[in-house]
Amino acid sequence: MATPYLQINRLTKSIGDRTLFSDVTLGINEGDKIGLIAKNGTGKTTLLKCIAGVISADSGEIVFRNDLRVGYLEQTPSLDNDLTVIESAFANHTAATEAITGYETALISGDAAEIATCITKMDAANAWDYEDRMKQLLSQLKITDLTQKVGTLSGGQRKRLAMARVLLDNPDFLILDEPTNHLDITTVEWLENYLARSRATLLMVTHDRYFLDRVCNKIVEIDKESIYVYEGNYDNYLRRRAERIEAMSAELAKVKNTLRKEQDWMNRQPQARAGKAKFRIDSFYDLKDRSRINLQEKNIVLDVKSSYIGSKIFEAEHISKRFGSKIILDDFNYIFARYDKVGIIGENGVGKSTFIKMLQGLVAPDSGKWEVGETVRFGYYSQDGISFDENKKVVDAITELAEDIVYNEGQHIAPMQFLQRFLFTPADQQKYIHTLSGGERSRLHLASVLMRSPNFLILDEPTNDLDIVTLGILEEYLAEFKGCVIVVSHDRFFLDSIAEHLFVFEGDGVVKDFPGTYTEYRQWLNENTSQKTADQPAKTSREKQQAERKPRLSFKEKKELESLNAELESLNAEKAELETAFNSGTQIDNFAEAARRYEDVKNLIDEKELRWLELSELDS
Repeated sequence: MATPYLQINRLTKSIGDRTLFSDVTLGINEGDKIGLIAKNGTGKTTLLKCIAGVISADSGEIVFRNDLRVGYLEQTPSLDNDLTVIESAFANHTAATEAITGYETALISGDAAEIATCITKMDAANAWDYEDRMKQLLSQLKITDLTQKVGTLSGGQRKRLAMARVLLDNPDFLILDEPTNHLDITTVEWLENYLARSRATLLMVTHDRYFLDRVCNKIVEIDKESIYVYEGNYDNYLRRRAERIEAMSAELAKVKNTLRKEQDWMNRQPQARAGKAKFRIDSFYDLKDRSRINLQEKNIVLDVKSSYIGSKIFEAEHISKRFGSKIILDDFNYIFARYDKVGIIGENGVGKSTFIKMLQGLVAPDSGKWEVGETVRFGYYSQDGISFDENKKVVDAITELAEDIVYNEGQHIAPMQFLQRFLFTPADQQKYIHTLSGGERSRLHLASVLMRSPNFLILDEPTNDLDIVTLGILEEYLAEFKGCVIVVSHDRFFLDSIAEHLFVFEGDGVVKDFPGTYTEYRQWLNENTSQKTADQPAKTSREKQQAERKPRLSFKEKKELESLNAELESLNAEKAELETAFNSGTQIDNFAEAARRYEDVKNLIDEKELRWLELSELDS
């Protein structure tokens, strides 16, 4: 039987006069790996914050299993900019860091009883090698400069540091809000494999469909203030959701048909209803309420056609760029074809964003030149987001760009009408930009790009903060877009849907042009790696014999092995004596020195046991 980890009962939360979710009831068991899906602005992050205890719900209760270790990753991590990376890692209030802090404080005080208690807590939290494990995890997440100030980290580095802080404590239950945002593809794939193998129970919000498919065994959807639970991965969710909508549509049609008949009955003269059962009247009003359910989904409308683009698009001739010793491009050459759709991938920091800024003349090359066709009209969606005045209203910001928007072969439209295509109602258009959610800001940014009818779209991480439904619509739009597209993205599904070939930034100015999708590139990379391994020359029989022949102990090593046996016996005896003294409760002279000696003895035993094992294997 599954072990319950969390029970949510009748949870309700509103913001202002808008209800996000109402009477939500959900149970999460050990081993569940749940993806939380909903449109932007419908309460995904708010629900996670309620569960994590960051904010309170209006009503309802959230009950965790006793002694459950919970780790929470915010969408935008809050970190102290004045700390170094390693200081920030230790500033996290986990069981291990608290045990370490308590132990160090006890050593300073010299309180024998407190030190003994703290030693037990250190053992329970597995905190003795905490620093080594933290450094290893940071290294896997590609953070190597541990003395760097947090304030100087990029968005991706801050997310990875926050991720390391959460994962290191090995929580039983992980709550992750958009864990893949601002990560490069390599790190996303590492995290995907880590979470898929992990025994931790998981509740996360992400728009990465491959990530959902490969990690999750359950999908929870927030829709029209309620939640729906689907067993299985994202692919199964899509099928089951379509079945649910179809069944609800059929039920709604049945309700409306019955309502028409009951309406006729209600419209008759009052005397015709005299003596009729009261339950039929009550049933009529119940049907009326049920018929008001609106199953139509409001989605953004991307119907902006590109302006005409000529045969000459764009040419890069011998482009080179470096920042100090860091090479971004080294003699890069490329001729863009009409309707080219290119994906750009590579690890963070190799120059992807710099490259697309150079395309537009925002950053100058050190050498070489760009030849841009006369008809090319760029549309740039930056990962840095919109640059509007935060104190302006949405409609005023767009009106400043154009009071009359002309698109699709001369069609004129007002800014207010255009914004409604991007789900900004008249009320939403009066919001100040600083009050917008991440999803709303992304939609506003997209609207500001497309309102100019560009024919060469450059999209830098467009999938951050867009919900899955909007991403699907954007993918369909870009697939039919009659112009050129360059996409920098860590979303592998998005890349597979859009890009026909890739620029792979390999570092040191090397850019590989791969003719295929991202999935095809990964297959090619795996096959190429396997082939290289297979092509390595086989060892000769003499080499095999030499490799298989066990080396024998030298005279000096034999003497060392004998010495190690005696040393280990003595050290283990001293360790046992110290532990007896610590647990006896009697006063120990210079207790702090005894505790430090205890640590030294433990370290010496570990070191000498490792050497003893090495020599014993040679002697066997």
